Amino acid sequence: MHIMEGFLPPLHCLGWAGASAPFVVAGAIRLKAIVRERPRAKMTLAAAGAFTFVLSALKMPSVTGSCSHPTGTGLGAVVFGPAVMAVLGTIVLLFQALLLAHGGLTTLGANIFSMAIAGPWVSWAIWRLAGTLGAGTAVAVFLAAALGDLATYATTSVQLALAYPDPVSGVLGAMVKFGGIYAVTQIPLAIAEGFLTVVVMNALSGRADAADEIRSLAGEVK
Repeated sequence: MHIMEGFLPPLHCLGWAGASAPFVVAGAIRLKAIVRERPRAKMTLAAAGAFTFVLSALKMPSVTGSCSHPTGTGLGAVVFGPAVMAVLGTIVLLFQALLLAHGGLTTLGANIFSMAIAGPWVSWAIWRLAGTLGAGTAVAVFLAAALGDLATYATTSVQLALAYPDPVSGVLGAMVKFGGIYAVTQIPLAIAEGFLTVVVMNALSGRADAADEIRSLAGEVK
C-alpha cells in the first residue's frame, strides 16, 4: 500500500477495480444522505478526508513495488462508517496517484480495496465490538485505528501474493513473506496511528460546533 503503477497484472487490476466499485457506489449514496440530512457534518467530513490524505502520504519504502505508512482511515470509519470511507479514500488515492505519483491509476482499484474498504470495515467492526464489550471511547478509537491500519496491509499482502506467488510455497507462502516484511515497519506505525487518532478525535470532539455532531454520527454508526 500504495501499489505502484504497472506492478499488478492487468487482470488483477480489473478484478480489484470490479470488487471495489460496489463499495464506492454504496459509499457515495451514504455520503449524499449524510450531507443532505446533516449539512453541519461537511466540515467534519473534510477533516476526516484531510486526515487520511496527510497520514497516507507519509510513506517509507517497504516491500518492492509498495511502501509503508499510516492510513488515517480509522477516524472517518468511526465517525461516518466504512461506506463513506470508500469514497473519501478513493478521492485521496486518486489525488495521490495524480499529484504525488504515490500509487498508480492501473492499481487504483487494488489500493482502494485495501485502504478504503478493508481497513475501514475492520476499524468499524472493532469500534462496534469494543463498544459492545464496554471499552472506553479512547481505547475503542485506538484499537479501531490501529487494527484497521494493519488490516490494510494484510489485504495488500494478499494482493501481492496473488500476483507473485512463491515458487515453492505458493500464494500462502508469499503472503506470509510480504506480511512479515510489512510488519517490521507497520506494527509501530499502526500503534502510532492509533494514539494520533485518539488525539485528533478528542480535539474534534472538543470543538463546540462539532462535538454534538460527532457524538451523534458515531452513535448512529455504532
